[in-house]
Amino acid sequence: MKKRIWVQLIKQVICLCMVAVVLAPIVLTLFAAFKTKVDMVKTSPLMLPALDRITFDNFTKVLTDKYLLVGFKNTGILLVVSIFFNVMFGTITAFIIERFNFKGKKFIIALFFIGMLIPSFVTEIARFKIINGLRLYNTLGAPIVIYVASDLMQLYIYRQFISTLPVSLDESALLDGCSYFGLFTRIIFPLLAPATATVCIIKAINIINDMYIPYLYMPKNKLRTLTTFLMNYANAQQGSWQTLAAGIIVIMLPTILIYIFFQKYILAGVAAGAVKE
Repeated sequence: MKKRIWVQLIKQVICLCMVAVVLAPIVLTLFAAFKTKVDMVKTSPLMLPALDRITFDNFTKVLTDKYLLVGFKNTGILLVVSIFFNVMFGTITAFIIERFNFKGKKFIIALFFIGMLIPSFVTEIARFKIINGLRLYNTLGAPIVIYVASDLMQLYIYRQFISTLPVSLDESALLDGCSYFGLFTRIIFPLLAPATATVCIIKAINIINDMYIPYLYMPKNKLRTLTTFLMNYANAQQGSWQTLAAGIIVIMLPTILIYIFFQKYILAGVAAGAVKE
């Protein structure tokens, strides 16, 4: 009994430490967002300033910045277009791979998995040349093509989910005169709703948080996203740690809200294809 209690106690301590590691950067950023430039130097990063010195000027500066709306608009466009094509191509490709046998199927699957294993930074020079050759550099099309083509996570999720759907559904629909297109659009795709919700949420969080691709491929001010918008407060001329912290909090809120409200769909979608009945 004592051994079991000690084991549970150790588990709880480990969990609390993990929570502290995750929350500490967020709490420190939140504290910094309410400080003045002087307090950033004089006070400990682990403490809020005195109540009479707490300021909301940093949030005011961020919320009144004209590029914030530009960032929301461009990020919204990237989200809608990228997720649409990810879902469309992901569902169709996964359906064909799982339901049809054709020559070279294993080779194609192997290519998809190799594409998932190779780090994107290894192929960055070649990718940059391709984007530039397509004349997509400094346009919203550059990150859209990259988000759709380089991340194959949705293919894995859809394949796992489709593998749990009985083939008898396909056979019954085809016997009733349904075409393959009708089978996919009327039966298969609606049943993929949990997996689609998972893909949409994960993709949305990844796109919102991504700074590297927009910063590299869209340097124009009018093409700023929410993450590259923060670079304005981190440069040498206008650098302001407290304003940067406020900007991080403002931009982080949509991601946190998306995860809080839809986390059950993420878990359901990922686990749905884990076990075959």
